[in-house]
Amino acid sequence: MDENERQSEERGWATAKTLAEALPYIQIYDRETVVIKYGGHAMGETAVAKQFAADVVLLRLMGVLPVVVHGGGPQISAMLDKAGVKSAFVDGLRVTDKDTMAVAEMVLSGAVNKEIAHWITVAGKEADVRGIGLSGKDAGLLTVEKTKRTKRDPDSLIEHEVDLGFVGEPTRVDPKLIKGLIRSETEDWVPVIAPIGVAEDGQTYNVNADTVAGAVAGSLNAKRMLLLTDVKGVLDKNGNIIRQMTVAEAQGLIDDGTASGGMIPKLETAMAAVRAGVEAVVILDGRRPHAMLVELFTEYGAGTLVKA
Repeated sequence: MDENERQSEERGWATAKTLAEALPYIQIYDRETVVIKYGGHAMGETAVAKQFAADVVLLRLMGVLPVVVHGGGPQISAMLDKAGVKSAFVDGLRVTDKDTMAVAEMVLSGAVNKEIAHWITVAGKEADVRGIGLSGKDAGLLTVEKTKRTKRDPDSLIEHEVDLGFVGEPTRVDPKLIKGLIRSETEDWVPVIAPIGVAEDGQTYNVNADTVAGAVAGSLNAKRMLLLTDVKGVLDKNGNIIRQMTVAEAQGLIDDGTASGGMIPKLETAMAAVRAGVEAVVILDGRRPHAMLVELFTEYGAGTLVKA
């Protein structure tokens, strides 16, 4: 046996050992729903998107019922720049006028949504696992209301309402369509949902993808919600990752300033999802290859778990 053959044999044994060690965790998630929030700049990288899609297919083939909710902020910004439309933000939310809303829906429900669904279908071709692109407008999936925000004037200290335009907050999720797809006894569907919703009056709204993922996960009583982001998890005051925390502990990190900046809305999303019925939410680095598999099927996980 030459050196290449020996190394190949060792890799085979190592793979088998890894699969055997994953068995207890595979059983925990068998036929359980896992909602995955996928977004960020990595969405524009084809190689990363393909790897993400392959991992989603693997989850489905291992008995998990994955549901993907995606964002697309960078893609919307790029399209608006091409059109010469300038964006403004308030508390991280894009002020969305009529023209911006049209571009946002075109990008989210069109190019981004269909690309993710397509790569899942390509990755699952041999096993006939298929991604299916949806938005909150389909089958009354996501009902929203106009988002209301206030800002305090630094001089007068008087609060005034800020009009964000066509930006919405979920008020109701109807999960019938999603449940019908993931629980099909004849097909392996993976729903891919764009964060677009409709108000009671029929008006279309852009919705924060993290918020949509939490609302969808709650409506499905998901076993896990995986919040894929660009940090390895929640850090303590010394910069060390916190492996697990309760909702109360998460609120404490916000209150004492340990959690700051972009981590605050992520923790708020996690806390809201747990209160809505999700067993636990994990904040993890979606840029790392196979982060979802490490989180679900190994002892130590890959991020910070937030539970009741």
